[in-house]
Amino acid sequence: MNKKVNTVLFILGATIFNVLVVIICFILLMFIYARFLFNLIPEEVSSWSFTFIFIISIVASFVAYRFLMKYLLKKVDVEKYFDPIFGKRNIKKPGS
Repeated sequence: MNKKVNTVLFILGATIFNVLVVIICFILLMFIYARFLFNLIPEEVSSWSFTFIFIISIVASFVAYRFLMKYLLKKVDVEKYFDPIFGKRNIKKPGS
């Protein structure tokens, strides 16, 4: 496979990972809310719970994605396997 195919597959995989993490976090937080917090929170506040749980799930997915990206960037030579998305990098060579 060439760099462009690797880049497209990586973006597709990262998007799927992000969506799955949001779904898993949302289900987990909804379970915790329904099991433990539903009776403790007043009715006026519980109407906002769905919104807060959804926002927390999105934030958790960004944190997990950032953690995974930092790990991958340490392990994989990005320039060797992936094509730049927004154009070529201008790398100055020594002596130029």
